[in-house]
Amino acid sequence: MNDIHTFRTAFGDGEIIIETGKLAGQANGAVTVRHGDTVILATATVANEPRPGVDFFPLTVDYEERLYAAGKIPGGFFKREGRPGEQAILLCRLTDRPLRPMFPKGFRNDVNIVITALSADQEHYIDILSIIGASAALTISDIPFNGPVAAVRVGYIDGQLVFNPTNTQMEKSILDLRLAGTKQAVIMVEAGASEVTEELMLDALEKGHAAIQGAIELQEKMRAEIGKAKKEIALHLLSDELKNAIREKLNGRITATIKERGVKSERNEAMDALKKEMVVAFAGTYDPTDVAEAFEYQVKSELRAMVLNEGRRADGRDYTTIRPITCETGLLPRAHGSGLFTRGETQVLTIATLGMPNESQTIDSLSTEDEKRFMHHYNFPPYSVGEARSSRGPGRREIGHGALAERALAEVIPDSSEFPYTVRLVSEVMSSNGSTSMASVCGSTLALMDAGVPIKAPVAGVAMGLITEGDRAAILTDIIGMEDFLGDMDFKVAGSAAGITALQLDMKLQGVVPDLLHKAMMQAKQARLFILDKMLQVMPEPREDISSFAPRITVVKIDSEKIGALIGPGGKNVRKLQEEFGVKVDIEEDGTVFIASTNREGTMMAVERIRGMTESPKLGAIYTGKVVRIEDFGAFVELAPGVDGMVHKSQLADFPVNNVRDVVKLGDELMVMVTGIDDGGKIRLSRQAVIEGWTVEEAQAKDRGPRGGGDRGGDRGGRGRDDRGGRGRDSDRGGRGGGAYRPRR
Repeated sequence: MNDIHTFRTAFGDGEIIIETGKLAGQANGAVTVRHGDTVILATATVANEPRPGVDFFPLTVDYEERLYAAGKIPGGFFKREGRPGEQAILLCRLTDRPLRPMFPKGFRNDVNIVITALSADQEHYIDILSIIGASAALTISDIPFNGPVAAVRVGYIDGQLVFNPTNTQMEKSILDLRLAGTKQAVIMVEAGASEVTEELMLDALEKGHAAIQGAIELQEKMRAEIGKAKKEIALHLLSDELKNAIREKLNGRITATIKERGVKSERNEAMDALKKEMVVAFAGTYDPTDVAEAFEYQVKSELRAMVLNEGRRADGRDYTTIRPITCETGLLPRAHGSGLFTRGETQVLTIATLGMPNESQTIDSLSTEDEKRFMHHYNFPPYSVGEARSSRGPGRREIGHGALAERALAEVIPDSSEFPYTVRLVSEVMSSNGSTSMASVCGSTLALMDAGVPIKAPVAGVAMGLITEGDRAAILTDIIGMEDFLGDMDFKVAGSAAGITALQLDMKLQGVVPDLLHKAMMQAKQARLFILDKMLQVMPEPREDISSFAPRITVVKIDSEKIGALIGPGGKNVRKLQEEFGVKVDIEEDGTVFIASTNREGTMMAVERIRGMTESPKLGAIYTGKVVRIEDFGAFVELAPGVDGMVHKSQLADFPVNNVRDVVKLGDELMVMVTGIDDGGKIRLSRQAVIEGWTVEEAQAKDRGPRGGGDRGGDRGGRGRDDRGGRGRDSDRGGRGGGAYRPRR
C-alpha cells in the first residue's frame, strides 16, 4: 500500500480534506473527499486498449449510494441497495458533464469513474464533492486528463451570495446554482431559482468561478507532489489526408444540401446518401468507420462556416429568430389538464394529473427530502425521431431532461396550503428537432393552467447554442438538433417574465468566457419573453376550476390527539368512511385531514362524519346517533365510532317513559342534544330537548330531577310516539358535526 497523503483547503463553512493512499490501491487513481462529516470515495480506472468500433469517448460515471452512510437500512425484502434511483442518476450526469470535455480528443479507451458515498451528515452536499473527487482522482492518476476541474454550490440568502452553503442554509435560499470549471473558464452550470434576475445569475456565475480556484490549486498541488506519469495511450485521430480527400470529393455539396432542404427528415436522408457515397468511394483505401467520421467532420466544418461567414443557419434563420410556435390546450377529454406546444419540428404533449397528498413520491435515499408532491416525467419515444426500435424505459438522458423541466416549474407550483394536491406532469415528445426539454417546460405550463393549477407565473424555456472559430463567435437562439450536435455549447434557460427559474450549461469546449455568457443570457431573456407572449395568447391564466374528473379535495383540521380515534383499530373507521361515502381520506401527523372525491355530496357527508368523530363536544350541539345499548334507566347512543352518550329515560320522549324498550330498540337512529359533560368526559344527552325545540338552558332546567316516580321516569308508561324531531340546529348550536368524545368503555 502506498503512503497516505492528506491535502486540505478552506471550503464553505470549514475545509475540504482530500486523502489518497489508504483506500482502493489498485485503481488508477483514488481519493476520499471530506467536508464536515460527509465523506465520498472517488476512483478512476482506464482500460488498457481502445474499445473497438466506437466513434465516441466511452466515459462512464457511476454513483454508489450506500444507505449505511446515513445510518439507514434499505427497505424492501432484500434489505440492500438496488438500481440507482433518480437522484443517483442525476448525480452521475452532473459529475460526467464537466469531466468529459477535459479528455484528449480521439480518446477511445474506456474510463470508469465510481463515486461511493461512505458517510453523509445531510448538511454537506455529496454532488459537489463528487465532481472535485473525480477530478482529483484523474489528476493524480496515470490517465490522460486535461484538468483539474472543481465545483461550487452558490446560494443567495438574505441578499448575499453564499458559497458551498449547508443544507440548512439552503432552505432560505432563492438560488441553488452548481458550477464547475477550470482555472480559466466555466464548463458546466446547473441551477434552479425563484425567478431571479439575469444580473444576479451572472454575478453568481462570475463569483462562483472565483470560488472554485482554491479547490483547483489544491489539485494542482496534489499533482505536483504525488501525481503519476501519464500513460501513453494511442488516440484515434483522423489523418489530414483523409479529411482533405473527403472535402475535395464532396466539393461543397454538404452546404448546398443543407440550404436546399429545410425539413429535418429530408436533410438527414440527403446527408445519409452523401455519407454512403463517400464510404463506397473510399472503400479499400480507408476504413469505413474513419470515412464516416471524416464526413461528419466535414459537415460540422461547413455548417459552422456557413453560420459564421454568412450569418445563416441550417434552416435558413438568422441568429436570433425563433421557429414558428403554436399552442393548444384541453386536447384530452379525460385528462385533468393537457397542453400541446409546437416549435418548428419540435413538438411536446404534456399531461397534468392531480392526486391526493398521499400519492406524493416517497424517496428512500441519503437526501433529507423524503417525499415530492410535484413531479415531471419526460418520455422520448423512438417515433419522435422517425426510428423503428423498441422502447426500453427512461434512460439517463430522459431522467435528466425531466428533472430540468421539473426544476424550472417547481418554484411556481402553489404551496400545499393553497393547493393541497400532488401534481404529476408527463411530457411526451411527439417530434424532436432540438430543445425538447425546453418545449416540455412550455407544454407543462399550458397543461398546468388547463388543469386549473393556480401557478404563481407562467414559465417558458429556450435553448441557446454557440459556434466559435478563433475570436469569432455566434450565439444562436432556439437551436435545432444539428446545431446542438455540431455546436460548442448547449445553454438552456427557463423562467417567467420576472426572472429565471432554471438554467443549464454544457460546454464542448474547455470553458466559456464571461462576456459570451452575458450575451447569451440576455439573448435568451428576449426569446423567453417572446415565447411567453405566444403561450399567453392561447391560455392567458389558469382555469378557474379543476377538471370534473379530478378529485376535489376538502381540508379539515383536527386535534392531532384525535387521529387514532379517526383511524380506528386497524384503520377500520377510515375504511368505513371511504366505502360509505366514496371518498379518499389522507391524514397527516399534524392533524390535517384531506378528503377527496369527484362527488361533492359524498365529500361533504364525509366531512360532517369526521367532525363528528373528532371535534370536542359542545353543550347544545345536536347530533344524529345510533342506539347501541339499552338499560332500564335509559339508552346509550353512539355519536361517533367508539363514542357514546347516555339519554336518561326521563329525556327520551316528550311524555313519561316507564319502559325504555317501548320507545327505542337497538339500531334506532335518534337526534339528541348534548346537555351535560362531566369532569370524567361522560356525556349526557336529551332527545326530548330536540322534540320540544328547547335551548340547552331549558333542557338543563327541566332535567334536574325525576318526573313522576321510578328512576327519573315515573310509572306512566305508554307506547312511544314517532320521533317528531327535525334536522339539527345550525352552527350556533354546534351543528350536526360531532366531536372527539370519550371512547366507549
